[in-house]
Amino acid sequence: MAKGAYINGKWSAGGGDWFEKTCPATGETSWEGQAASPAQVNAAVESARKAGIAWRHVPQDTRTKILEAYALEVEQRADRISDAISRDMGKVKWDSMSEAGAMKGKIAVSIQAQIERAGGKSNETAFGAAHLTHRPHGVMAVFGPFNFPGHLPNGHIVPALLAGNTCVFKPSELAPAVADIMMECFEAAGLPPGVVNVVHGGRHTGAALLEADINGLLFTGSAGTGTAFHRHFAGRPDVILALEMGGNNPLIVWDPADVDAAADIAAQSAWLTTGQRCTCARRIFVPDNSFGENVIEALVARAKGLKIGAWDEEDVFMGPLVSQQAAEAAIEFQTMISKAGGKPLRRMKRMDRGGGFVTAGVIDITDASNIPDEELFGPLVQVCRVKDFDTALSMANDTRFGLSGGLVSDDNALWLKAHNEMRAGILNRNRPTVGAAGNMPFGGPGLSGNSRPGAYYAADYSAWPQASQVAETAQRLKAKGFPG
Repeated sequence: MAKGAYINGKWSAGGGDWFEKTCPATGETSWEGQAASPAQVNAAVESARKAGIAWRHVPQDTRTKILEAYALEVEQRADRISDAISRDMGKVKWDSMSEAGAMKGKIAVSIQAQIERAGGKSNETAFGAAHLTHRPHGVMAVFGPFNFPGHLPNGHIVPALLAGNTCVFKPSELAPAVADIMMECFEAAGLPPGVVNVVHGGRHTGAALLEADINGLLFTGSAGTGTAFHRHFAGRPDVILALEMGGNNPLIVWDPADVDAAADIAAQSAWLTTGQRCTCARRIFVPDNSFGENVIEALVARAKGLKIGAWDEEDVFMGPLVSQQAAEAAIEFQTMISKAGGKPLRRMKRMDRGGGFVTAGVIDITDASNIPDEELFGPLVQVCRVKDFDTALSMANDTRFGLSGGLVSDDNALWLKAHNEMRAGILNRNRPTVGAAGNMPFGGPGLSGNSRPGAYYAADYSAWPQASQVAETAQRLKAKGFPG
């Protein structure tokens, strides 16, 4: 059965345009169907609103038990989930299995975060008590990205449901298949119909969801799209927005004892998931001396040695980009940097096997000028030799973004300086920039978001606080000048 829209617990064919996703590694069709029509989008929102009347009154421990059951269903389908992710967007098998595991792990973390950050408390007062509780916003629209098509929307949906909201989920049209399995898991866990609805499709489906009667928008994706969403809801403080929009992330490598360890950290920062993580290092700064030169040489050697292949091949580090169009855009970005004075040390190239396959690239921008402050979602890293650490810090912070960053150094004093001055929501030392913990906030300043970090802090934007003063009986009140 074609699965274009999942409304009130039932799948139906979409009423919009036909679209299909092909695997960027094999060219095989991984998902196909019709997009949800505007009428179906509105029906999904209405279904969520009606379901929310009962769902927000479901006791907290009951909602928690349903989500715990959902975690078990996700775990049982981990292999299917990882295959769906890999076939849609090309992620290698070990990487997509890690994502499936993160989806399951997110539930326990979200439950703890909800208790800690959006729970309730009471204090006794002279008149009775003061209570703090949290209330759901209502219907939350969730826009999923293609790079983590299960884990990242799951990280919005689960906290939203725990808080008593209902959701309409628009998966990325570049990786739609995992959403169908997620709904299967929710059904098996006993989630009532209408609490989560799905509308498949691209730009037109998304536009219809923006125009619908929603109470919140939870988005992970590009800065351009997120900024457009922010403009769309200008003057609408009644709609909660949580935007995570990536970064032009810096990594400073400064005189650690082990060049090879530094190069390993830099390489994984740059090329994990084929550079399609929003936390990937895009710019690497090294001292302009023999140590810096050795790090760059070791990084280039790792680019040459990476095993690249399809998701189901053995011992593969890197798969293809999500599509042939993404591969073409990455090559164009490299060409633009080269024309601006960048010197390719290991040129990123299209591979003979076609699709989204490209090699990992390293380009030296030391003598380049007017490099745009943009995020390239691909396996190309820019390296820059600088004269001193203060210059490295200044250049690292010279970006509109602020998602992630890192320092590779054995010097505690340099780490203290970097920790105090680097503008990044996720700042790691002697670890890849892609390392992020689910029990920590995920987000950053600037164009990386709108100051509503996700992960452990998703509970914050999933509910609003309500403060109450409560007396069991009405009592006469006294004040100077007040009659009586």
